[in-house]
Amino acid sequence: MAPPSSLASPKGVVVTVPVLVLAASVAAIFLFFLLSSLSSCSCPAGVSVAGGDVPVSAGGGDGAGRVSVSTTKEDVEWVMDQIRVNGLHMQDNVLRKGINPRSRSQQLQDILQFKGISHYEGPEANNHTALPCPGELLVEEHHSNYGEPWAGGRDVFEFLAQSAHLMPDSHVLEIGCGTLRVGLHFIRYLNPEHYNCLERDELSLMAAFRYELPSQGLLYKRPLIVKGEDMDLTKFSEVVYDLICASAVFLHMPDTLVWVGLERLATKVKPYDGRIFVSHNIKFCSRLGGEECTKRLGSLGLEYVGKHTHDSLLFNHYEIWFEFRRSRA
Repeated sequence: MAPPSSLASPKGVVVTVPVLVLAASVAAIFLFFLLSSLSSCSCPAGVSVAGGDVPVSAGGGDGAGRVSVSTTKEDVEWVMDQIRVNGLHMQDNVLRKGINPRSRSQQLQDILQFKGISHYEGPEANNHTALPCPGELLVEEHHSNYGEPWAGGRDVFEFLAQSAHLMPDSHVLEIGCGTLRVGLHFIRYLNPEHYNCLERDELSLMAAFRYELPSQGLLYKRPLIVKGEDMDLTKFSEVVYDLICASAVFLHMPDTLVWVGLERLATKVKPYDGRIFVSHNIKFCSRLGGEECTKRLGSLGLEYVGKHTHDSLLFNHYEIWFEFRRSRA
C-alpha cells in the first residue's frame, strides 16, 4: 500500500499529493490567463482618455494605435442609415417647434422676471446655486457671438487634431479661444492641464468660465485660459506645444503685431514636429510677397508647410488654413 501522501498509477509510478496540487495550480493559472486574453479580445476597441473611453474610429485610426478624431465616411453612412430607418427625412432641414417651445428671448425674459426658473415661494425659493450664472449665458446667447453656427467648432477641432497628429498627452495653445466653441473639444480630448489659451475679450472669458466649462463637466481638466492681448505669452509656462492655432485672429491685428506674435510663438512650438495653424488668410505674407515672406519666416526659425481647405460636416462652409513648423536648425 502506498503511503498516505502519494498515489500509485497502474504502471507503478508514484505521484505525490504535493505534485498534484502544484500541477493543478499551474493549470488553473494558465486557464485564468487564457480566459482573460480571450475576453479582452472580444471587447470593443477603445482607448481610455481621462474621463472615459474614446472609441477607435471605424476607419482604424491612422496607424500606431492612434485614435482617429475625424468623422469617417462609415460614420456618416451609419447615421444617415439610422435617420432612414427611423422614418426621418434627410432633406427637410427645418424643424417644427418641440414640446413647450420657448425662444431664447422668452427664456431670458422668464429668468430675469423670476430671478431663475423656479416659481416656488417661501423657504423653498432660496437660491442654492453654487455658480450663479447670468441669464444670457443660460440661454446660450454667446453661441452666436462669432457669427457662425456653434457646431462648426467640432469641424475645426477634427481638422487640427488630425492634421497635427495629436494624442491625449499632446499640448495645445490656442490664440483667441473666445467662448470655447473649438476649445471645448480640445479640452475634452486632451489630458488635464494640456490645453492653454490666450483671449482678450472679457465677455467671452466669462462665458467660458461661468457656463461652458461647468455645463460640460470639464472643470476637472483645469485648462489654463489667460486674459491678455498684444500676443503677451509671459503668463504661460516653459512648455513647448505640439499645436498652436489661431482661427481668424491675425485678421484683426496690424502686421507688425502679427510678426511679433509669430516670433514669440516660434519659441513655443516643438521643433519640426510641432505645428502652427493660422486660418483664413495670411495677409501679412501676401503684402510682402512670397519670396520676401519666406525669408522673413526663416529669420524667425519657421517654415511654411502648406495651405489646406477644410469643409464643414454639418453646413455649407469651408475654412482655409495655413500650416507652419519650426525649422530643424
